[in-house]
Amino acid sequence: MGTRRFFLRNSALAMVGAGAAPLWLERALYAVDVPAQRKKVLVAIFQRGAADGLNIVVPHGEKRYYEMRPTIAVPRPSQAADRREDSAIDLDGFFGLHPALSPLKPIWDDGHLAIVHAAGSPDPTRSHFDAQDFMESATPGLKATTDGWMNRALPRVDSAAHISPVRAVAMGAVLPRALRGGNPAVAVENLSDFQVRNAAASGAFQAMYADSSDRLLRSAGRETFEAVSLLQSIQKRHYEPAAGANYPKGRFGDCLRQIAQLIKADVGVEMAFADVGGWDHHVNEVGARASQGQLANRLTEFGQALAAFWLDLGDRRQDVSLVTMSEFGRTVRENGDRGTDHGHANCMFVMGGGVRGGKVYGKWPGLEQEQLYEARDLNLTTDFRDVLGELVGGQLGMRDPGKALSKVFPGYVAKPRGILRDA
Repeated sequence: MGTRRFFLRNSALAMVGAGAAPLWLERALYAVDVPAQRKKVLVAIFQRGAADGLNIVVPHGEKRYYEMRPTIAVPRPSQAADRREDSAIDLDGFFGLHPALSPLKPIWDDGHLAIVHAAGSPDPTRSHFDAQDFMESATPGLKATTDGWMNRALPRVDSAAHISPVRAVAMGAVLPRALRGGNPAVAVENLSDFQVRNAAASGAFQAMYADSSDRLLRSAGRETFEAVSLLQSIQKRHYEPAAGANYPKGRFGDCLRQIAQLIKADVGVEMAFADVGGWDHHVNEVGARASQGQLANRLTEFGQALAAFWLDLGDRRQDVSLVTMSEFGRTVRENGDRGTDHGHANCMFVMGGGVRGGKVYGKWPGLEQEQLYEARDLNLTTDFRDVLGELVGGQLGMRDPGKALSKVFPGYVAKPRGILRDA
């Protein structure tokens, strides 16, 4: 029944986006007055393609890093003006940011950006699709899980309480696995395109949803109506990013700008998801210089978008936590094509007003041959569910975090790492 409800609800929303929406939706489009709801918000960013955590958060104090990557390693931090733009940005004397992530350094310095290194999924798969599914379901190794960790993590609410139709939102054409499940969630490719068009062609759709005796159909129609009317009310408001925040051009920047818009509109968003692809660099990961090439280009957009989002949030920063993840990391040793292959552990970023930042969390496993996973990859010392569990328990204010987290991460007991100030 839950699967059918999910299908019906999202089919309805898809028809709205395509312009085949019922007349009763259009008639009532601007009639709903949704009260302001200032909520705590958890934003999850998925870097699809297996980002190279060793070149993103560089262990420049590790000699073996440079031995294993003679042509693609990011140079050690330098004070020389002519070398600074191609050198790692020192964080703590051992780790440094890739130079393309310089927009994130002020957030680190202010104590609102934390990094967890040697983190990820314990499952050994090197399949992109399986690993992404395992992380989004948060049940590594189990393919039968049908719902996602974000959907399971949505706090329970009183049945009489008003639930925002955009309580859980993903930026994209398809609802990601992380948000699928029994709780309502909506996928929006673009706020400006989410509208009712061609109402004349919607008679059959209107009859199916409004007049059906099927409770699930009526429920799906109601959720569709509420989501569309609310998003359309947001469209009517002109949005200008705050404090001169300048989002980079491209899909990822657009996604974060629209998430910020939804959060600041106080329409009840509690969970938001966005993904960004293009991290699978088997060939020519780095250009002639560290500041050039595929990885640098990807990180430039990534860093600028995250920094703009942080600036844009303004006083809502205290309400928001953002976490990044990728399905697995890359091999420690570069391959013969100046790239890297599918690896194991990776790094995660955590950004927010309640984050105890300015620190790299997690035990560093080392890069000596005997310290590597299967003699080739960065070993894992922090399960990604420990990071997500702390954010879910602390950020979403669960009354009984232990019991609640056992439902979010079945079969696993998440161990807080002290990343949140009040955890």
